[in-house]
Amino acid sequence: MGSLTGQVAIVTGASGGLGEHFARLLAAEGAAVAVTARRVEKVQALADEINAGGGRAMALRLDVADALSIGPAFDAVEADLGPLNILVNNAGVGGEGLALDLSIEDFDQTFAVNVRGLFFAAQAAARRMIASGAGERGEARILNIASIASHTVLPGLSAYCGSKSAAAMLTKSLAREWARRGIAVNALCPGYIETDINADWWPTEGGQKQLKAFPRRRLMHASDLDAAVLMLVGPASRAITGSIVTVDDGQSLPGGR
Repeated sequence: MGSLTGQVAIVTGASGGLGEHFARLLAAEGAAVAVTARRVEKVQALADEINAGGGRAMALRLDVADALSIGPAFDAVEADLGPLNILVNNAGVGGEGLALDLSIEDFDQTFAVNVRGLFFAAQAAARRMIASGAGERGEARILNIASIASHTVLPGLSAYCGSKSAAAMLTKSLAREWARRGIAVNALCPGYIETDINADWWPTEGGQKQLKAFPRRRLMHASDLDAAVLMLVGPASRAITGSIVTVDDGQSLPGGR
């Protein structure tokens, strides 16, 4: 039996990258997992894979930028899988663009997903965790996926950095507000990991220059986050709430090159 056997989890933004990895990780530890994303066909394939491997999963279309759709989606998860214990608030967008060039639409989209979507997904999860008694039993976990951008300036990513900084502070605020409700709210700040979104960048001259500035001159693997994720969504986080946990292979340390 895995450490999350009997738990029900929702992973937002699970159509690829870290979200897909986290969904597989939670399922391998015994959780029933709802995988959500804007492209339901991609998460359906993931749910089918988990179910074929002996796990329990469902796929659901969810765009967290549409805040009114979050509550009904979470209701559908509970109707299918049971009362919610774990939310991995992973959905996010990049928000690339120099500050002088960034459009109003791109700025608003970054905050609609990375901040507003995160907040209302956490709110929807907390309401259901309180109603089911999961919080009172000490089985309620919300993990917000932030970034080293929450505390480190990444050039050309001002909107993204601002949104992830907001995500970190929301984590602390919600943790304080819901502490006596028994809900642990924490954030994970990963460093650079090669994904489909950034894979074309690293072989370029600029990408190689950035890579060589990292203290260990390498990218991380998604699996490097596993121990921290399982700690923060599982029984080990009984006394951990309001924490911003950085796992970045030292990438945000000053004095690179």
